[in-house]
Amino acid sequence: MLIFEFKTYAKREQFNAVDAAIKTVQFIRNKAIRFWMDNEKVNKFDLNKYSAILAKEFPFCDELNSMARQSSAERAWSAISRFYDNCKKKTPGQKGFPQFQKDNRSVEYKTSGWKLASDRKSITFTDKKGIGKLKLKGTRDLHFYSLTQIKRVRLVKRADGYYAQFCIQVDRSEVSEITGNTIGLDVGLQEFYTDSSGVTVENPRFMGKGERRLKKAQRQVSKRVKGSKNRIKARAILGKRHLKISRQRKDFAIKLARCVIQSNDCVAYEDLRIKNMVKNHCLAKCINDVSWYMFRVWLEYFGKVFGRITIAVPPNGTSQECFSCGTIVKKSLSTRTHVCRCGCVLDRDHNAARNILRKGLSTVGHTGTWGNTHNACGELTATDLEVILDRQVNSLKQESSCMKDTGVSS
Repeated sequence: MLIFEFKTYAKREQFNAVDAAIKTVQFIRNKAIRFWMDNEKVNKFDLNKYSAILAKEFPFCDELNSMARQSSAERAWSAISRFYDNCKKKTPGQKGFPQFQKDNRSVEYKTSGWKLASDRKSITFTDKKGIGKLKLKGTRDLHFYSLTQIKRVRLVKRADGYYAQFCIQVDRSEVSEITGNTIGLDVGLQEFYTDSSGVTVENPRFMGKGERRLKKAQRQVSKRVKGSKNRIKARAILGKRHLKISRQRKDFAIKLARCVIQSNDCVAYEDLRIKNMVKNHCLAKCINDVSWYMFRVWLEYFGKVFGRITIAVPPNGTSQECFSCGTIVKKSLSTRTHVCRCGCVLDRDHNAARNILRKGLSTVGHTGTWGNTHNACGELTATDLEVILDRQVNSLKQESSCMKDTGVSS
């Protein structure tokens, strides 16, 4: 599934109609949540039927397209099913009981309620909300896809305007040549990551660089009277500041993940639990700013697209264990150099990255995400893949033995 996003341009009255549709979606979702809370054994289909009942009861709900009403009910069921899954899995802590929504910012249409122009430069919404024709501006070309492939159209409200998203059903895959390289990644706060070859990528620290402007914008919001037009303007400026930082993080994660996947056949990384790590209030802001989870998501996505192997490795002991001899060397977070009695001296993150790669190669076939692997001639056989992995394992063993003999690590 591909998602293409376009900036929309229209009159203020049309955007007011979009706001009304967004509020209607929020109303239907919250009503569906209440219906589930008040009745037993309610399933997804019951919520869809209930959305039709709401259309008969409330005129403003009837103005919204029927499939858009169903999408609103599906959002409610998504929250409910997530709560059920957490209960079945016995997730520790809160299970995520469905909450009533207060800040919905999108409305989603399925295969009806909209009509795309022949030149693919505008879209017209045909329901009774009065949205009408919206001009589209973006870098993507919708001419390559048929209308039957567009399964959903979503209107999203952001701090800098309104956007139209097209969900296109297509299997994306790209043929790429075998590089013969494997890599282990150890993420951190000082450096974004250190790989098993000792190469580091600088932490961009987007929040830190833009924090001064964020604080200034936040002070302007606090000074304004609640409900005034000046406060609305100040909040819009603050929203644009946050939006810019989030886009910088996403752009950085996408480009870096694509580069890593295209340069290696197998990528091993830490299976971190970010939710637990941010409980440390001293590091929570830095951890959220570095966006490790977003980088991992794009790693796994591009791994499927390019047919690479991505392996999630448990992070337990990767920083404490010596890569050369396997001895556990206890060290605090402030200790940045790994020094072992066997003579191995490495940067702490470099040692961890090598351990991550070794664990990843030892668990290939059991842990991680596998993509469809291809070469220039077609399908890559399992024998070819084993040759690549065996070659990498042998090189690691030789490197380890050399380090033991010399007592020096490169």
